[in-house]
Amino acid sequence: MTITTAPDIALMSGEFYSGDPYPVFAWMRRHAPLYYDAEGEVWGVTRYEDVRSFGQDPLTFSNAQGTRPRSPIPHLIDLDAPEHRRRRRLVSAEFTPEAVRGRTARIRQVCDEILDSVCERGSCDLVSEIAAPLPLVMIADMLGFPAQDWSRLLEWSDTMLMSQGSSDPDALQRATAAFEEWDGYVRRQITERRDRGATDDLLGALVHGRIDGAFLDDTTIVYDALLILIGGDETTRHVISGGVEALLRRPDQLEALRADRTLLPGAIEEMLRWVTPIKNMNRNATRDVELHGQTIRAGDDVLLLYPSANRDESVFADPDTFDIRRHPNEHVAFGFGAHLCLGHRLARAELGGMVDRLLDRFEDLALVSTAPLPLRESNFIVGFESVPVRFTPAPRRSS
Repeated sequence: MTITTAPDIALMSGEFYSGDPYPVFAWMRRHAPLYYDAEGEVWGVTRYEDVRSFGQDPLTFSNAQGTRPRSPIPHLIDLDAPEHRRRRRLVSAEFTPEAVRGRTARIRQVCDEILDSVCERGSCDLVSEIAAPLPLVMIADMLGFPAQDWSRLLEWSDTMLMSQGSSDPDALQRATAAFEEWDGYVRRQITERRDRGATDDLLGALVHGRIDGAFLDDTTIVYDALLILIGGDETTRHVISGGVEALLRRPDQLEALRADRTLLPGAIEEMLRWVTPIKNMNRNATRDVELHGQTIRAGDDVLLLYPSANRDESVFADPDTFDIRRHPNEHVAFGFGAHLCLGHRLARAELGGMVDRLLDRFEDLALVSTAPLPLRESNFIVGFESVPVRFTPAPRRSS
């Protein structure tokens, strides 16, 4: 659909992103590439080149006032260099190429255990029963949280994220209660690791890590652990469900991938571009900036609109077409530069592992209905609420 007149634009509304914002983004790129949303009190940056330029200029567009507008949080992505780099180093060893390769067998094992839990039924929900468990298990295990707590972790992260831009008047209250429970839980885990000197998981690395000789305070650790949990859980699940949904609606590409797994790396990149689960990141202007006939004033909030950049027709040929053979595919779904997602290699490994096992084990996987599926209402991280699928029942495989 092509929009020819000025559309309604609400960059802080969850309904805006859970609808179909792509025609609006296309209009903005053509007519208002730098758009001021007076109601939301934010600028929106829509073009690929501008998104990358703004995102790699922290001296002009700072993270330190909050990656969510007017909401600075004491976690590492709400920092500029050199503080951001020092905090990131405390946990970065667990996300190196070597570390991720060392988890390949575990990812495959978890994928098979998840598929075993549904394979004999012949139907399931792709989101809650397949896509959500894999990244949650992997990141919760890396943080060192016991398996009996994983369902609570998922509930807390979901509840907190659903307050972002929600029209539900009770969403913020539920999110606050969820954070309070999370806060108490993690502080107990922090105490336990401090008492026994444990450094064998990500939370332990935060507890015992030092920056310039000083330990992190407990509140900082609570927020950094939450960032790792949500970054590792919420985003990957939406790319698994949204990417597989896109394949199931395109049988020719699904079968091409099933027949030739050398296409899988390219398919994963296209799933990431297509879904782009993080819809925006905020930057705060440190000085006045002139661009596209507009003036961003010092102190203004500026949203980098990743999904718009990933459909920019000046960069991506036929950008509104899902194509597993797309090349090149320099999408910005993981961010870029100093703030490139710490877990991007792990996310790719999880995506590849689950898609590969789904193709192997469910040869006739299909959507239960071809009707459009609802998306979660959020102005930050968006994905399908539910994707019912069916398949021929099959035996369990894991031991």
